[in-house]
Amino acid sequence: MSAQLLSGGATRGVGRAATHSSHRSLLFSRPIFVGTAAELGLKPRAAARKSRGVETPRCSAASTTSTASPLPWQAAMSEIKKRRDINTIMIIGAGPIVIGQACEFDYSGTQACKSLKKEGYRVILLNSNPATIMTDPGMADRTYVGPMTPELAEQILAKERPDAILPTMGGQTGLNLAKTLAERGILAKYGIELIGAKLPSIDRAEDRELFKQSMTRIGLKCAKSATATTLEEALTIAADIGKYPIIVRPAFTLGGTGGGIAYNIDELKEIVTGGLTASMTSQVLVEQSLLGWKEFELEVMRDLNDNCMIVCSIENVDPMGVHTGDSITVAPSQTLTDKELQRLRDAAIAIIREMGVECGGSNVQMAVNPDDGEMVIIEMNPRVSRSSALASKATGFPIAKMAAKLAVGYTLDQIANDITQKTPASFEPSIDYVVTKVPRFAFEKFPGSKPELTTMMKSVGEVMAIGRTWQESLQKALRGMETGLDGWALPKNYKRLPRDQLMYKLRVPNPDRIVILFQAMEEGLSDAELFELTKIDPWWLAQMRELFDVSMWLKSKKLPELSAEEMTWLKQKGFSDSQISRYTGSTMLDVRALRKSLGVEPSYKRVDTCAAEFDANTPYMYSTYDGNSECAPTNARKVLILGGGPNRIGQGIEFDYCCCHASFSLRKQGFETIMMNCNPETVSTDYDTSTRLYFEPITVEDVLNVIEAERPEGVIVQFGGQTPLKIAMDLDRALKSNPIAAASGNGNVRVWGTSPESIDIAEDRDRWMDLLTSLNIRQPAGGSARSEDEAFAKANSLGYPVMIRPSYVLGGRAMEILYSNEDLKRYVTFAVEVDPERPVLIDKYLDRAVELDVDALCDKDGNVVIAGIMEHIEQAGIHSGDSACSLPTQSIPPKVLEEIRSWTISVAKALNVVGLINIQFAIQDDVPYIIEANPRASRTVPFVAKAVGHPIAKYASLLMSGKTLAEIGFTEEPIPPHVAVKEVVLPFNKFPGADTLLGPEMRSTGEVMGIDKEFSAAFAKAQIAAGQRLPKTGKVFISMADKYKPDIIAVARDLGNLGFGLVATTGTATALRAAGVPCEQVFKIQEGRPNPADLMKNGEVSLVMMTSSGDQADLRDGKELRRLALSLSIPTVTTVAGARATAAALRAMRAGPLVQIPLQDFFPNYYDDSLELMLK
Repeated sequence: MSAQLLSGGATRGVGRAATHSSHRSLLFSRPIFVGTAAELGLKPRAAARKSRGVETPRCSAASTTSTASPLPWQAAMSEIKKRRDINTIMIIGAGPIVIGQACEFDYSGTQACKSLKKEGYRVILLNSNPATIMTDPGMADRTYVGPMTPELAEQILAKERPDAILPTMGGQTGLNLAKTLAERGILAKYGIELIGAKLPSIDRAEDRELFKQSMTRIGLKCAKSATATTLEEALTIAADIGKYPIIVRPAFTLGGTGGGIAYNIDELKEIVTGGLTASMTSQVLVEQSLLGWKEFELEVMRDLNDNCMIVCSIENVDPMGVHTGDSITVAPSQTLTDKELQRLRDAAIAIIREMGVECGGSNVQMAVNPDDGEMVIIEMNPRVSRSSALASKATGFPIAKMAAKLAVGYTLDQIANDITQKTPASFEPSIDYVVTKVPRFAFEKFPGSKPELTTMMKSVGEVMAIGRTWQESLQKALRGMETGLDGWALPKNYKRLPRDQLMYKLRVPNPDRIVILFQAMEEGLSDAELFELTKIDPWWLAQMRELFDVSMWLKSKKLPELSAEEMTWLKQKGFSDSQISRYTGSTMLDVRALRKSLGVEPSYKRVDTCAAEFDANTPYMYSTYDGNSECAPTNARKVLILGGGPNRIGQGIEFDYCCCHASFSLRKQGFETIMMNCNPETVSTDYDTSTRLYFEPITVEDVLNVIEAERPEGVIVQFGGQTPLKIAMDLDRALKSNPIAAASGNGNVRVWGTSPESIDIAEDRDRWMDLLTSLNIRQPAGGSARSEDEAFAKANSLGYPVMIRPSYVLGGRAMEILYSNEDLKRYVTFAVEVDPERPVLIDKYLDRAVELDVDALCDKDGNVVIAGIMEHIEQAGIHSGDSACSLPTQSIPPKVLEEIRSWTISVAKALNVVGLINIQFAIQDDVPYIIEANPRASRTVPFVAKAVGHPIAKYASLLMSGKTLAEIGFTEEPIPPHVAVKEVVLPFNKFPGADTLLGPEMRSTGEVMGIDKEFSAAFAKAQIAAGQRLPKTGKVFISMADKYKPDIIAVARDLGNLGFGLVATTGTATALRAAGVPCEQVFKIQEGRPNPADLMKNGEVSLVMMTSSGDQADLRDGKELRRLALSLSIPTVTTVAGARATAAALRAMRAGPLVQIPLQDFFPNYYDDSLELMLK
């Protein structure tokens, strides 16, 4: 069996991402600039093609300076016509992280800021997201962190008077805002030009009808379709198409928001109604279904001289019908012939020209019929897109940076390739490896929504992996997902599907289909049957079949039986040590020991943009197993920073922000920084953020491999959220049991900062409670349970309600408030399995308490300084990540704050924290309780840094390197004279069927910030930035649970005094009238008509304030009202504290216009010297 598998199987050459060809379609009359080595006067490195041996590493640290005469393209640099008629450029960011628009736009915006500042332009930035690197005050000359509305954007334009706006770096948010500013005449009013993409180009690409007309004009086909602006028009178009399913695509939206697949007329009505609401132009495309066709994307760039080039081709593993952001995607495309690829290339270039994208990057999506090769154009984005970040990381070609330079007049042949330093940007990237992206989902956070994939994007993050073959990169990507997989296999405790469910889940795309395919092969389904069920191309299925066959063979082996040849072969196919140990009945460390004894160790290759044709200058590595390593480590002082892996709810861009600051600050201190991460969306995985980048999964195996290759002095696990923390103990044990000498000679490799042992004390509930008892610190009664019987005993001894959650979780995963034994029985049956290895934590729930977050910094000498104390707007019980919060606090008595400060210092010292600690408190009736401590960076770090004007992640990095708080000049808690408010954004519109109530499990995807001199104005800014359309007039519908009725009276009176009409259901109306607050009364849904739903549908309600009673009527009728308000874009508040803050915000808005203020005005002396590295 082994010999047969070793000798063959399904194979395909990797090829080049974009093959040059002299053939060009007669469709194109203009020349296409495609640089070859000969044309550019370059001499390919023969040795690079002949051998990739360690004797002559391509990527050594040799100097790139040369006394040779300039190459032809370098001589052209003297003819650069960079625009000198513009001085100030405004960059529009993407706003908060939402599904479909994540931290890839921080990456692109940061690239643009760096690039334009380096060119000498004054940069103005507008972005509402405080968790980004780009909104650090040092990244732009004027940084506005606040609402991104046309009215408030005009304030900035009037004040700063930019000469131009670059709208292509902020996703759909930036593009739509720029379009509105142009169409309202605001840009013309101030004489401001759009660069990168003009308004006609934006309209032609984003307006579905104009795009279709453009494709027809250049002889390219679109699917049979027409645009509709009303439901009636859509139904007529569907009737004309004549066959379901029908695809609905709204115009000017991101991530397919509002779109979907309709299999019948009722579904069509529902999707079209939502799509028309979601579209800023109230337009949807009603389109013939292409389900089952193959889908491709091409990243294209064009300059002002009409030079065009293809950066990368990307192929979806899933067929049409799954949003590309939700599909496993691969670069370069694998199943096309060269002729087919050339046809797509030619079409992409024709499209970018027809659209009139004068300069910059675009993304073109296409479908190909696998039966006859017919090609249809789906859409194009005239901007940097989600796929642009993936293509940039896949090839090493910085699309956003290049697009920014092109926007100010450079041409592709005038910009140097950063990596080779020998070729211009017009030299198309070629790659000699395969890149796989796998999305990560969070359906478990939204009960009631179907875990099925359509044309509306639902993934919350992604992993990218690089390998020499698709099999290797797929397995690496899957083990980087942190979903319990160690490669392509059935996970531990997998619940096998019965036959009928198995067939359904193969037919209907869903997040688990890649794993379900493994079960299907186990049950004997053939590749032909799997193709008929999934429409996944036979080539992908053949590759997976080979991996399956290898897995079955491996199950028959014992570990000592594996030869060096077989072990190498397994590793080349991407099998992890963990996988091999499971199949052979051994441990991961046993496999590692045998593998190393056989001489089977990873080699690290460099991402060079040119498939080894030239020496590469930039150290950007991936692992494989071909024996020749190119990482060329040095003996300098260095530190390894472990990133946060894929974004997920509870762990996102905030942790990447911390990792980046660690890299910048330690580089400035003279350390080489080595970044290890597998998330392609991030600034941390930019090739110039760190001294060296390893694009690898964050697992014990992969981290130890990098440590052995680099031998850093320290490893930082504090900044990547739970991803590195989960492996910290195993890593620490491995480093202590087998010490590795640091390359610099300064001792052995060790974990820097707070010890993994201290981190475990904070996470292990029993050890944590013992620590607090010894410190005499008050905590809610509670403990851990390691069996169902223990859980019931603990809950009943505490008395309901109780808060329950698994240990070692982030984002409140499976955290609930339980009110009875029946709730607990449901929880242990359906939510989590309780066993000795996975205990649950049970605490007495503190009802109607206020929650606080405290971030503090600690040094090696035991000094502690608080960086910020945040007061949550929502009451305790709402996850801190889903609650708005204010810094400084607004309602906490000074005496309570002093006690909290004292406890913070005591806990930090007891845990021997070095670096950051985050502690959460609850205040009930002015009595504080400590809830939990996280001796690591938390998601609040970027917000606190922006609120107080101190780069606290940088400070934490320096403390971990051995400096003291006194040495870095941070010795007392900063109390700002202004107020900063953080608000969250929630993705309920992406998950039909899920209730919009907030609870102890985190469900927000991102955050925004409002900053002002007063709380009410700051809160108003935050609400507007989060997308809440706060009304100035109209009716407010109020419905409160009995226990909250007394609390809402003052809020209702305030709203009435502001001129709002009040309408309430019977019980709430009675309470308000009894307190002298006049209001209109309506029936509850189950009582009769008119009810609140009627008023909402009639447009009579402009704001909803309702809490849940938790009974069956609320779970049914209350949920219906909350979903209806969401679909009608009516602002909805589901807590009393939120209602109070909203009333204050409405009063502030009534008092006068909100004013946009840049961060530099709040912090005129802000300076972060480590950011200078970013601008070099």
